[in-house]
Amino acid sequence: MSTPLDSPDTGGTALLDRELEELLKEETIEPGDHERFSHYVQKEKILESAMTGKPVRALCGKKWTPGRDPEKFPVCPQCKEIYESLR
Repeated sequence: MSTPLDSPDTGGTALLDRELEELLKEETIEPGDHERFSHYVQKEKILESAMTGKPVRALCGKKWTPGRDPEKFPVCPQCKEIYESLR
């Protein structure tokens, strides 16, 4: 007996993988300074990205998929300025 998870045409993980691929195709990840700085992003978005692989957008507008230890990089000056102006 087959279940929905067994058939990629009816749903399950294959459907989720296809939806994620389509979502990522729609999202354009900007190259830039994200390799050199740690950025401010809402905690919920970081958690969501860790679970789904969906890119996040920092306060400064940079978009990327987090994967490095932010403690090893200086804080993005634009993110810091925006964050301090919000307080």
